Amino acid sequence: MTKLQAKNIVKTFDHNGNSVLVLDSINLNVEEGDFVCIVGPSGCGKSTFLNIIAGLEQPDSGEILLNGKPISTAGPDRTMVFQEGALFPWLKVIDNVEFGLKIAGIPKDERRLISQRYLDMMQLTKFADSYVYQLSTGMKQRIAIARALAMDPEILLMDEPFAALDSQTRDLLLVELQLIWERTKKTIIFVTHNISESVVLGNRVAVFKNRPSQIKKEITIDYRRPRLSEDENLQKYYHQIVQELKSEVKAQIKDEFQ
Repeated sequence: MTKLQAKNIVKTFDHNGNSVLVLDSINLNVEEGDFVCIVGPSGCGKSTFLNIIAGLEQPDSGEILLNGKPISTAGPDRTMVFQEGALFPWLKVIDNVEFGLKIAGIPKDERRLISQRYLDMMQLTKFADSYVYQLSTGMKQRIAIARALAMDPEILLMDEPFAALDSQTRDLLLVELQLIWERTKKTIIFVTHNISESVVLGNRVAVFKNRPSQIKKEITIDYRRPRLSEDENLQKYYHQIVQELKSEVKAQIKDEFQ
């Protein structure tokens, strides 16, 4: 069942008085329970596209359909996890996870039960009464993911959430996120610069062209889970994506020096 459709999404930005075409007729179908990763050259519009899905930005033309119905504004059915967790450092971990539920008017006892479930899932239970500023960057991202999942969105949007992490912490979270995805059956759209990350996480990888972006190719990753980044059997998928990106990165470098 198709969960989300992006149909002919076009987006331009003004740069020093000039109109710059960033997204040029992006079309993407995301099925219920899909884990779709988006990769492409820096500045090609991956995050802009994700923001349009989230309703944080508007396209110049085209539409986003969720369950067959057009959407144009942000809503609780789509929750974003950013590169920086956007947490409240003056609140305890449990209060951060409960925050969205509190705003939504969920009764205190109910939101406490929901939050504790996801704290346990993210292995944060013993830190529930700690303050965010006391924790590592990796743990902050766990909190951000727990907070997003607690809202029970139809689609979880993730914009390079592991980019600032050290490799050891990232590899650990890559495994944990796969386990969470299999447990919750959430539909996830995940933007990353890291090709290895996309191969480990995605059941599909959408490769964006250099700006103005279109989807150059979609690659299906048909391999058992949980996947580990060091698994040599994943290399064939890695090299497929690298081959698709080579010419796009070269085009980007050429544009920058013109």
